[in-house]
Amino acid sequence: MEKKYTPSLWICILMDLLGCASYAVPVLGDVSDFIWAPISAIIFYRMFGGTIGTFGSVFNFMEELFPGTDFIPTFTLAWVLKRVRAPRRTVSI
Repeated sequence: MEKKYTPSLWICILMDLLGCASYAVPVLGDVSDFIWAPISAIIFYRMFGGTIGTFGSVFNFMEELFPGTDFIPTFTLAWVLKRVRAPRRTVSI
């Protein structure tokens, strides 16, 4: 069952910026990705849940783990996907 909750866009952007922060320290950044990748994947799953959370957390883990892929805004893309897939509310007069 999909979660009805959609996380805040600002939190998603912040999480993506945290993922990119490893670029600030070149050598230490690659080492810190080994620590950040599982933490980020768990946070991703907890934020989105369901199908998006499951697939996205695996993708997020791989994206954070491999060097040079930290620029992909995984959290923000998931937020957009969740908003696009959200059912539209109709207003009746």
